Amino acid sequence: MPETAAPFGAGQSARRARALVLAGLLVVPALSGCIADPGASESSTLTASPSVTGTPDIPATSSPLETTQSSNKAPVYWLGRTNNNVFLYREFRDVPDQENPVTRALRAMMDEKPLDADFFTPWQNPSKLATSISGKDVITVDVSEDAFNSNLDADTANRAIQQLVYTATAAGASSGLIDTGQQIRVRILVDGHTDYMAFGHVQLGALMTRATGLLAPVWIIDPQEGTELRSGSVKIGGRSSVSGGKLRWQILRSEKNGTKEPFLTGETTTAPEPGSAGLFTLALTLPAGDYEAKVAQLGADDQVDRNEDTRSFTVR
Repeated sequence: MPETAAPFGAGQSARRARALVLAGLLVVPALSGCIADPGASESSTLTASPSVTGTPDIPATSSPLETTQSSNKAPVYWLGRTNNNVFLYREFRDVPDQENPVTRALRAMMDEKPLDADFFTPWQNPSKLATSISGKDVITVDVSEDAFNSNLDADTANRAIQQLVYTATAAGASSGLIDTGQQIRVRILVDGHTDYMAFGHVQLGALMTRATGLLAPVWIIDPQEGTELRSGSVKIGGRSSVSGGKLRWQILRSEKNGTKEPFLTGETTTAPEPGSAGLFTLALTLPAGDYEAKVAQLGADDQVDRNEDTRSFTVR
């Protein structure tokens, strides 16, 4: 089935104007390298990484490990809800460079708020936080007990610990401090001690790896929330848990009265190839304005689309 795209709107003049926009539309189903330009928020490629069995009843997604990037932005993972479940999403954040890359990424995860209001973190700002790397494949995180001052159920507690594991391994990999050719392991200490029961549910102390099934089923990676882009060619890139799967996308444009009106819509197919499996990119030509992108897995037959992710951005 070919990829399709169609402009939305009422009125003949609106249809003519948006037809011109559509003329510059190109949908590319796969990425051969980076999701975005090197200067953008996402500047690392995604590669497959070994992982451990994840939580039951969660879609089986891969656990890609970030590769070395030139940007000094810190990769930070957050929790986000979709289809009554909680998954991991990543943002790249500007952070002070006084500490090592792993420590400052974890400090951002525990002390800052996500750019996207749909994401959240259950961690609290710790009074003490330190990290170290041994053997190029083990990251040790030593954090004070006050970081766990949140009342969580068992499922959210497990995801919060994986949020830390994903962030620590992402920071180590993207900064080139660890060997991405090996399975990266993380040991979490609390005030220098092992065997702490995190959030009252998760036993710490043993080496941990990224669990499969916790990355968001659909995830718009670029642009990040609130990003300002130049008018003309605009790229929207991300990943899905289904390699070669169908996605439905929609672009909404903010009107002067404060409403968001459908502007463009279409379908695309994620890349099936190893090394880029599940990735997608949309290359659009958009005039200046405020927009919201929506991407979801295409529902079969009369089923509703699943696992929608949204992203707001501005074109200047």
